Amino acid sequence: MTVWDGFARFATIPVAAPPEPGAPQRSLAERLAYHSQFVTVRTPAVDVLAKQVRTLMLLVRHQQVTARPSLIVTGPAGAGKTTALFQVGRACHLARIRRQGEMATAVGGQVPVAYVLVPPAASAKTLALEFARYLGIPATARMSQASIVNSVCHACTAASVQLVVIDEIHRLNPRTATGAQSADLLKDLTERIGVTFVHAGIDVTATPLFTGVRGAQLAARASLVDCAPFPTRDGEHEPFKDLVRALENALDLRHHRAGSLVRLAPYVHARTAGRIGSLTRLIKQAALAALTDGTERITKTTLDAIRLDHLAEQHDRPRAPTRSGSR
Repeated sequence: MTVWDGFARFATIPVAAPPEPGAPQRSLAERLAYHSQFVTVRTPAVDVLAKQVRTLMLLVRHQQVTARPSLIVTGPAGAGKTTALFQVGRACHLARIRRQGEMATAVGGQVPVAYVLVPPAASAKTLALEFARYLGIPATARMSQASIVNSVCHACTAASVQLVVIDEIHRLNPRTATGAQSADLLKDLTERIGVTFVHAGIDVTATPLFTGVRGAQLAARASLVDCAPFPTRDGEHEPFKDLVRALENALDLRHHRAGSLVRLAPYVHARTAGRIGSLTRLIKQAALAALTDGTERITKTTLDAIRLDHLAEQHDRPRAPTRSGSR
């Protein structure tokens, strides 16, 4: 995903889809592959992010001055930030292909979307090298930072990049010398390249990213989209139960009872803390277990046997009672 060819393959491979009503039954191997990939549910966060990105892309396209606006996607680990960004990036890539055709996009060397991960302890130069690696620029550590950045800016313009997604932005700390240089580089790129920038990170507002002069500049330009865990209830709505229902409807298990997972939504919420990443992992692993053991249904017993990510397990694990007078 962090090189152009990889992202293009991801964007153009058909997404997993549940069986159509009346369609022939799929084989066990096909259903194992399907549940391993499984569907991506379009959540409210994805809808908000897609709308914000479309608006910003129009705004940036016609803005001739600097200080272009950007977007920051924040939230706890496992809240679906990267998944949401991938879906928006896929939509942007496919929209370019619909307008110009897949061959025209490939032959013309066009790169609608650039996806870059902030490396650990990133300096401005290592971050610039990540941009160059994604775009296929033959840059080396021996090259000067200015030369790499100039090549990146030229390549982005020549390839008609429209959307730049920068993930793991919480790794930047402007309070350090290297972090400050990296933050300055991102600011310079937003001024030199006429594209829409979307950043994503874990609980960004609680990091040093918004502190100091550089943080104030970023906060003045960037809008926030919060990918919070799903609550059990929001007014008259039950967002988490709706999410569980959507995932259950996508199952391809021959003996699963419709609605049984929805009835277990309170238990599932306790297991996953409302995080979509933990939820989809739980449902996928339970479906695979149901296929391999031949039961072809997901029950509470099936879910109990699944070991989730450590963050979810720590949240769900009850604290041992303390004994009075114990040492």
